[in-house]
Amino acid sequence: MAGGFSVPDGGKEYPGKMTLFVFLACLVASSGGLIFGYDIGISGGVTSMDPFLLKFFPDVYHEEKLQKSTSQYCKFNSQLLTTFTSSLYLAALVASFFASTVTRLLGRKPSMFCGGLVFLAGSVINGAAKDVAMLIIGRIFLGIGIGFASQSVPLYLSEMAPARLRGMLNIGFQQMITVGILIANIINYGTAKIEGGWGWRVSLGLGAVPAIIMTAGSLLLPDTPNSLIERGHTDEAKSMLCRIRGTEDVQAEFVDLVAASEASKAVKHPWSTLRQRSYRPQLVMSLLIPAFQQLTGINVINFYAPVLFKTIGFGSEASLMSAVIIGFFKVASCLISIFVVDKLGRRPLLIEGGLQMIFFQVVVGILIGIKFGSDGVGTISKPYAIGVVSCICFFVSAFDWSWGPLGWLVPSEIYPLEVRSAGQSITVSVNMLFTFIVAQTFLPMLCHFKFGLFFFFAACETIMTVYVTLFLPETKNIPIEEMDRIWKKHWYWSRFVTDVPGGDHEMTKPKSSV
Repeated sequence: MAGGFSVPDGGKEYPGKMTLFVFLACLVASSGGLIFGYDIGISGGVTSMDPFLLKFFPDVYHEEKLQKSTSQYCKFNSQLLTTFTSSLYLAALVASFFASTVTRLLGRKPSMFCGGLVFLAGSVINGAAKDVAMLIIGRIFLGIGIGFASQSVPLYLSEMAPARLRGMLNIGFQQMITVGILIANIINYGTAKIEGGWGWRVSLGLGAVPAIIMTAGSLLLPDTPNSLIERGHTDEAKSMLCRIRGTEDVQAEFVDLVAASEASKAVKHPWSTLRQRSYRPQLVMSLLIPAFQQLTGINVINFYAPVLFKTIGFGSEASLMSAVIIGFFKVASCLISIFVVDKLGRRPLLIEGGLQMIFFQVVVGILIGIKFGSDGVGTISKPYAIGVVSCICFFVSAFDWSWGPLGWLVPSEIYPLEVRSAGQSITVSVNMLFTFIVAQTFLPMLCHFKFGLFFFFAACETIMTVYVTLFLPETKNIPIEEMDRIWKKHWYWSRFVTDVPGGDHEMTKPKSSV
């Protein structure tokens, strides 16, 4: 891995290699994804546990136990139950804007530390919950923690990684999300068997473990050179750049980082700067990519996999085991993405993943429609159930080697330094907003749309695949501070970022590197 690497289309070459120091730093930082993944997995599991439902959502529990003549689609349709799941993401949305300021002024590490600490408090509150209000307060704390982690971790990973390995190292965040989901599903499967009906407390309380890992890890991490320069520590930044690149020959990259920082300091109001015409491509991407990521319907599977499987006729234990199986597929698929993203590029993975998701989303809708029709009454045989789970596994595999990791990677690598924290906060807030919307509306939509809901998500996946094909340029192997040149060569976005001195399209940052 040693030596310089080439940059396509006439860009600069920065020397660098994968060092053990960079690998360990990115591994520790990406553990921030554990808290996100653990919560996604754990919340879906506990909401399928009878003791949890009986204590906090008795109406849902009694509806579930009614005769089979009740529509399977509507058994879990409770606004209070969806509020338990989705309140976290509304809190994360708001927290991401505060996290942007912390990340910009104090650095990436303090933002990670704050996120881990607040998530730890939320886990303790949820594990000790006495009523629904206490549950939701705990969820709000968890959401604040996730908002801070999602703001800082992808930025940290993109800034630490050499350009030719940025995809692989950044996807560590999504990999940890999938690991967190898998661990949560396994824990749910085990705690559901605890006699006395208090297993859900163990599931929720164990969220403290990934929170401690993230909090302690953030204290050990080095600052990124970008963050050090941004805060005026140029000598320390150059020393850190030499260390993470494994060479003393970093002058060209260092000059570009300093130039980017000077442009950043000239921007006093990054939020208003971000609205300028020259940043239109990045702004549109940071709005649409996270929105599309959630409109795949993936978090229908992540949040409600056990509930969904119980809805279509699985037993409680079988539904939790099915979620574990899907968790294994998610981890394996994300690993595939890690090894191919910097070779194949971002666009091919997004397009292939979109096509695969469309196909299996439609197949799942057809299978459920055949078995339950529009009235939601029916039973499901074991072979048929295996077929449904298999299709869902192929669906989540497509997501986790494409839109899952790249939905975080692409927005984190396209922004210039002067608006990077603000841009990332937009990405996080849009992601959390649409996650909230999907989580809040899925069970009512399932009740009203029935099996047609899967066709709705397939239509969304069709739109987003066409969008990526037409409007997303390839970003692999391009240094993060040279990323603006991809827009100038794009058939559509070039009209916004062409360099015309004094004209409407003039870029607001100095062109030291292009």
